[in-house]
Amino acid sequence: MTYEAAIAALADPTRRKIIERLRTGSYPAGKVAEGLDVSRPAVSQHLRVLSDAGLVVVTPQGNRRLYAISPEGVAALRRYLDGLWTDALACFADHAAQAKGPKDD
Repeated sequence: MTYEAAIAALADPTRRKIIERLRTGSYPAGKVAEGLDVSRPAVSQHLRVLSDAGLVVVTPQGNRRLYAISPEGVAALRRYLDGLWTDALACFADHAAQAKGPKDD
């Protein structure tokens, strides 16, 4: 599971809709598929991609499987984005300091 896989998985709008749906809890694939503009088998394939990317966990419950957001997968993605944001702020601070010029003593 890498942040690259998570970003690639989230590039698809249907997968982003699935993640939005899973924000409120764990659901079986049929419930996840309700109201989406793709077939149930397509939703299952999307869930598989999200699971392979580490963004979704699957828990067997009786004869069905429940899908939920993976806190660990989201945390890995967040670490990457936080690092990106930190680097961007540091570059901005450097640029602002250079634009201001040297300090007067």
